[in-house]
Amino acid sequence: MNVLFDEDGSFKTGSILTDNDSSLQVETPTGKRVKLKAANVLLRYTAPSASELLARATTESAGLDVAFLWEMCGDNEFGFVDFAAEYYGHAPNAVESTALLLCLQSSPIHFHRKGRGRFRKAPPEILQAALAAAEKKRLQQEAIARMKDELLAGKLPAEFAPMLQQLLYRPDRNKLETKALEAACEESGLSVPRLMLKAGVLPSSHDYLLGRFLFEYFPGGAAFPALPAPATVEDLPLAQVEAFSIDDATTTEIDDALSVTPRDGGWTIGIHIAAPGLGITPGSPHDELARKRLSTVYMPGNKITMLPDELVQVFTLGAGSARPAVSLYVEVNADYSLGAMRSCIERVPVTANLRHHDLEPVFNEDTLANGGPDFPFKRELTTLWEFAVVLEAGRGKPSANQNMLDFNYYVDWAVQTPDGPGEVRIEQRRRGSPLDKLVAELMILANSSWGKLLHEAGIPAIYRAQTGGRVRMTTAAAPHDGLGVDCYAWSTSPLRRYVDLCNQWQLLSHLRGEAAVFPPGSAALAAAMNDFDLTYNAYAEFQRGMERYWCLRWLRQQPGKETTARVVRENIVRLETVPYTFKVHSLPTLNHGDRVQLSLEQFDLIDVELRAKYLATLPPLDDTAEPADGEDDTGAAT
Repeated sequence: MNVLFDEDGSFKTGSILTDNDSSLQVETPTGKRVKLKAANVLLRYTAPSASELLARATTESAGLDVAFLWEMCGDNEFGFVDFAAEYYGHAPNAVESTALLLCLQSSPIHFHRKGRGRFRKAPPEILQAALAAAEKKRLQQEAIARMKDELLAGKLPAEFAPMLQQLLYRPDRNKLETKALEAACEESGLSVPRLMLKAGVLPSSHDYLLGRFLFEYFPGGAAFPALPAPATVEDLPLAQVEAFSIDDATTTEIDDALSVTPRDGGWTIGIHIAAPGLGITPGSPHDELARKRLSTVYMPGNKITMLPDELVQVFTLGAGSARPAVSLYVEVNADYSLGAMRSCIERVPVTANLRHHDLEPVFNEDTLANGGPDFPFKRELTTLWEFAVVLEAGRGKPSANQNMLDFNYYVDWAVQTPDGPGEVRIEQRRRGSPLDKLVAELMILANSSWGKLLHEAGIPAIYRAQTGGRVRMTTAAAPHDGLGVDCYAWSTSPLRRYVDLCNQWQLLSHLRGEAAVFPPGSAALAAAMNDFDLTYNAYAEFQRGMERYWCLRWLRQQPGKETTARVVRENIVRLETVPYTFKVHSLPTLNHGDRVQLSLEQFDLIDVELRAKYLATLPPLDDTAEPADGEDDTGAAT
């Protein structure tokens, strides 16, 4: 005698060895002996054998019509053997009974289990809902399979277009599109961005990296909304100076300009800062926009400005016009000692916008020592540099590390490369040049002087402080040990940084004799400071990441696949040609600063990673300059 029994929800067969009233011992077709409770036995039979029943019943069950079975059974609970007799019209054999049991068990939509071998038909309304849900699931699975196949074939499914950013950067795993994308990635063995690149959905790896940043920090896009015209700037007195700015060739937000006016026994040096605070009123749509963005975002070949271009053009200190400015005038004696200082609000005529690439060949350490050629503003620049040297000595701190290299990135987007649009040029520039020192010292003077002015007037501002080696932002005046000043309030870049704009509002209030925009203890000022600190650091991290990316693009442009590097520590090296630091696992034990030859093995433009192999140790060089990282605390981008 054989039995069909239920074991943990699955059906099994066996031959009876011993049969007691409450339990049985059976031997399964595999030879395993099992002790069963009598209640678990669903069917006792003599033929076929225990090893044949389920196979034959499965074949028989495939021919049964579930819908017909549902129609013919009654509304009451029933056992499968009784129903089999009704269905077949005779006493069913073991195969027929088991076939019907398998069919009922596999159709929970039509038949609800009520116990071992017992069922009840689903009510019509519940059945229709379940069938609709099953059909919906079937269609969904078909849609997932179709979208997956389209992706693998290099085609973007139509459903992906309106939600592409979400799929790339914040996928919802409950959505069919995400399931299709994950299935395609699993089948292809590619990550999401690599699959999208292969399918042509992403134009380039650069688009993926930039899109990820925009998705997080500019979810509505980087374009500016329509804004009303800024507030009308009051009629301001015209400064009797000839001001000029000094910037990189790509700078459009010209925040600062300088002037040198000779006088008996010395000069009057003017530090002139663009005054968007006169046209952007607190609480206005322009303020809300700047408060949301908090800073201009920089990256090689592009930038996302804090303020729209039409507003920047009103206040940028462009040549050929007189622009609103907050000016700090410093009376400098013939020995470059400081005399009186005064601040005012005025219109400043800007004569020229000088650029680094034009000035540095004619204004550098060599030309200052040996004369050099004549050029516009040579006398003024020389005076400012000599004054900057005295200021630096007075602070007792260098304004820049002479042994650091800065790198300038220029991207020609018109050039197509195998990695997408953009051919990059990376130029080295030693930090601490006369131009750097000149600008940095005068900005330090302005930021520290205005910070002290506001502090003495009891007006809160946002300060950059450093004590005990820790740099922080605070609304209370505190020393900046790294710069050697009593206090330092970022105030010289109001077109590019929101904290500078806030400080300018405070300064404008003081110079006008009005109540401060942010009174003492202002929660709004503290919130702006905290939000800026977090956002500015995130922007800077993104800039560093994109600079690393363009370093890899630059390396891929080079004809050779070997390069040189210097050991930082253990197996970490820094390339000599571009500022890229990474691990070389094959590097032997070497000392810090040792030079090595590397073979470039693999570039990953999605994860921005480089793999290289150690080839040889090289002799040292006399040049000990190292790449700079980040920005100095004067706020000048490095």
